[in-house]
Amino acid sequence: MYRLFKQEGKARRGEYVTPHGTVQTPVFMNVGTQAAIKGGLSAKDLETVGCQIELSNTYHLHVRPGDGLIRDLGGLHRFMGWKGPILTDSGGFQIFSLASLRKITEEGVSFNCHVDGRHIFMGPEESMRIQANLGSDIAMAFDECVGIPAEREYVRKSCQRTARWLFRCRDALARYTSEEGAVNPGQALWGINQGAVYPDLRVDHMKRIAEADLPGYAIGGLAVGESREEMYETISLVEEHMPADRPRYLMGVGTPGNILESVRRGVDFFDCVMPARNGRHGHLNTWGGVINIKNEKYARDDRPIDPECTCPVCRAYSRAYLRHLFKAEETLALRFAVTHNLYFYNRLMQRIRDALDGGAFDSFYRQYSEILDKRV
Repeated sequence: MYRLFKQEGKARRGEYVTPHGTVQTPVFMNVGTQAAIKGGLSAKDLETVGCQIELSNTYHLHVRPGDGLIRDLGGLHRFMGWKGPILTDSGGFQIFSLASLRKITEEGVSFNCHVDGRHIFMGPEESMRIQANLGSDIAMAFDECVGIPAEREYVRKSCQRTARWLFRCRDALARYTSEEGAVNPGQALWGINQGAVYPDLRVDHMKRIAEADLPGYAIGGLAVGESREEMYETISLVEEHMPADRPRYLMGVGTPGNILESVRRGVDFFDCVMPARNGRHGHLNTWGGVINIKNEKYARDDRPIDPECTCPVCRAYSRAYLRHLFKAEETLALRFAVTHNLYFYNRLMQRIRDALDGGAFDSFYRQYSEILDKRV
């Protein structure tokens, strides 16, 4: 259940209640694709960095260790030791970005696994069964993520099929969560809007999937080749047709600047591998922009990564030490960098919520929207 507390322009302050806890929004979901945060962080570390909700991937966990195994061990929460809410994406994006020799039909998608080449079939029912076995709090509908650019006629037919798949997902998950012994009977299904950057297809698809009356909706198929301006225009266009009393989730986006712009356009949920991936390459977020800790200028810098940051790394270690860890190829460098970046993202969301609570989001936006993505 979603509760909207207040708005400042299009920006929204609310909360979403799940079986494993209440999420304050706007929120960034920390990505643990294979039930782990890349960079050596545990579920306990997620608590330390202020994570409210974790995201894991249906496709990857189906491939290994297997969703049946996770179900038998008590579900994903117990398996990875995370007590808070979990969202699982449908596997659709990974199928279309990683798998080879795909064949799409009305029933679903046949493809070869990117790990071992074995044949796998996944459709709406299969995706829902996997996610029911995992027992996440939010299950994403199975969809086709079309790369950009794409021919209009293909996108039109894909949207129609994805809408039909959504209603099959809804019916299947209702069956699975009502079964005796269901891992998470309170699991909710969210729909995904598609349509590339064709405005009429985006609007038509959003109107169609809104008829399913689901607890939440996502905007998918962005940050896959379109310009930043096209992404923002699409968000603003679709937002007008999304149910106002349900959360809005922008999938796979993005930078701190992207998040500020999207909150300003009415988005509530975000996820992205970027803070962890960038951290593992030494690119660290600060309130003054992004620094590359591997640069020579930090060799003797005894300041923390960000003097304004209170993460465990900034409280105890210097830029010089972290640079040394990277140059020495110590795995501790990855752990420290990812810890800092995830803490920064979660702190950013807290400051956005505080600004909305105080009626000062516009001021916060104007202060930081132009600097957070800049290279220092």
